[in-house]
Amino acid sequence: MLRAVHDHELPAIRRWRNHPKVRAASFTTHLIAEDEHARWWASVKDDPATSVLIYVHDGTAAGVVTFSGLDPAARSGDWGFYLDLAGLERSGALLPAWIGLERSAIDHAFGPLGLSTLRGEVLAGNEAARGLHRRFGFAEVAVHQRDIDGVRRDVVTVELTRKDVSA
Repeated sequence: MLRAVHDHELPAIRRWRNHPKVRAASFTTHLIAEDEHARWWASVKDDPATSVLIYVHDGTAAGVVTFSGLDPAARSGDWGFYLDLAGLERSGALLPAWIGLERSAIDHAFGPLGLSTLRGEVLAGNEAARGLHRRFGFAEVAVHQRDIDGVRRDVVTVELTRKDVSA
């Protein structure tokens, strides 16, 4: 299930984002300081082209899903996510939460957001995420390079359309 973010959850969101494994799979890998996190939240919380939501797994806040670049005219948008890896690994619920988050994000994109096309990006070497996306029907539509910490890295663009989900 996805729901709105509550301001009191911002410290937990930053802690989840700063987990070493989350940072390693992200396009921004440095530790996010409290002031940087506050600036980010201030810039996205009221942005109509962005929706940041909490993923709830078994009644507990367990991750973040961000929809960005939302374009009502084109009915398209991009998404990204991360989970509370420390908490979910400790409880043994990481894999079910990962699957649940992906399912919830797709349902939200093609349901309440009314999108026709959902895109995302993943580091080419992140085979676990790429495999999960393929499992849910995402097609790998492009590869490009991005500078991450001064190193050119391959990034795969994935895409899912409403018709792919209904087929």
